[in-house]
Amino acid sequence: MIFIQLILAHLLGDFILQPNSWVADKESRKLKSKFLYLHILIHTVLSFIFLWNAELWWVAVLVGVSHFIIDASKLIFQTIKTKKRWFFIDQLLHVLMILGVSFYFNEYNLEFLKDRDFLKIAMAVLFLTTPSSIIIKILLSSWTPVAEAQNNIQTESLTSAGKYIGILERLLVFTFILVNHWEGVGFMVAAKSVFRFSDLAQAKQRKLTEYVLVGTLLSFGMAVLTGILIK
Repeated sequence: MIFIQLILAHLLGDFILQPNSWVADKESRKLKSKFLYLHILIHTVLSFIFLWNAELWWVAVLVGVSHFIIDASKLIFQTIKTKKRWFFIDQLLHVLMILGVSFYFNEYNLEFLKDRDFLKIAMAVLFLTTPSSIIIKILLSSWTPVAEAQNNIQTESLTSAGKYIGILERLLVFTFILVNHWEGVGFMVAAKSVFRFSDLAQAKQRKLTEYVLVGTLLSFGMAVLTGILIK
């Protein structure tokens, strides 16, 4: 229960009870910002309230101190370019701190690492991320089309967007299969078709359309096959 209680306190303190004006003030004034210390105080009080045990006062204090160290480090070292990266590092460190407290109270152990089903699912999820992207890229390498100049069509795309779209769709398909909701796979195929192939039809590039279609089918096929093998 301690893990859930502290996570609830963290979500309230970091997202619900922290206005954007506080965040902006902390980023501009850093350790001189009064809102940094008010933010830490709120976290400490929330942790104590959710734990609701006078004997665990030191846990609330520990959460507050660790939160200050993590937030102060982020404010000192983050730049405009690394802001997004530091956000996730910051949240990860907070969660790891809460996990550490939970392990101290023996709420969790590492026995799940010996569980065969857990290891199979972890292996599948890992395979469906970057390894699958690399395999698909290699399989399609000889067919990579050269983009033709389009005067009236927006051809720019986000950096590595295709890679991350592929990873997300494979993980979603794999999840649908594990929970026995195959209709979700059909929904994913239909949604991908509507959003992707309408643009390709406007582009009027048959090679590009075929390239994307083969890549999409390979991506879905890998996810479906992996899901079936794991089950």
